[in-house]
Amino acid sequence: MIVPRTSRSEIMGKLQRKISERLPIFIASAGSGLVAQLLEKAGVDCINTFPGARLRANGMGTMSMLWPILDSNQQTLDYTEQDILPAISGDTFICACINANDPLRDMRTVLERLKSMGVESVSNIGPSISYYDKDSQIYKVLTNSGITFDNEVEMLKLAKEMDMVTVALAFDEEDSRQVVEEAKPDIFCFHAGTTKGGLKGYDSGETIDETAARTEEVYEMARGLYPDVILIAHGAAMETPTDAQYMLSNTSGHGFWTGSSTERIPIEKAVLGTAEEFAKLRFEEGS
Repeated sequence: MIVPRTSRSEIMGKLQRKISERLPIFIASAGSGLVAQLLEKAGVDCINTFPGARLRANGMGTMSMLWPILDSNQQTLDYTEQDILPAISGDTFICACINANDPLRDMRTVLERLKSMGVESVSNIGPSISYYDKDSQIYKVLTNSGITFDNEVEMLKLAKEMDMVTVALAFDEEDSRQVVEEAKPDIFCFHAGTTKGGLKGYDSGETIDETAARTEEVYEMARGLYPDVILIAHGAAMETPTDAQYMLSNTSGHGFWTGSSTERIPIEKAVLGTAEEFAKLRFEEGS
């Protein structure tokens, strides 16, 4: 197996061409090689790998990655190299979402390992401290012990210095402002919240128009800080293709990022529906 290679210039050239042609940029998560193959065949521009996607593939919720049951960076490195990269033909590029707050790893070493594997893009959401509410006790304890958003920003800055395509994510306006202003990422995705729908989704009660309005507010701020940034939507009420179309039509962004919407939820529906049909089969009378 020889894994296809790409480069920052090739990736950015493709993305800029799509923007100039008014075509949405499509990023999607994959927790298995099969899903990655299907996403690439569908025309996804970027497949991202992170421990939450791997856990989703095993029937757990994305947020399971916040519990200390695994080495998040090791999981991402291993399954990206062993499951995802060998499964794709190179029409899409891989963005590895890593944990910049790993106390046992030097981020430069992690980034060098990714580049040696053929991964030329990185993000800060594998997982991010931003998953925790800032007024929560656990957020305060973690930040006090050195687990901070600053570390994620510094990792993205280093990745850009290493000629990687950087994809920054943030969950609120404060973190969005910091990461865009300081890291100047190639792509910024406003994470509006855990995607609703399916067996393991979370419905906060927010409507798609409310998700779009919150996203657009952050877009306007981000564009004011760094006009060249590519803006991507993700999460909350954006569950279906219709929802994604609403985001494209009602925000000034360049595309969208799907996770559960093109991975967990379709698998749940397809496997459950097909298996239920098989389960209804019966022997014919007299046979």
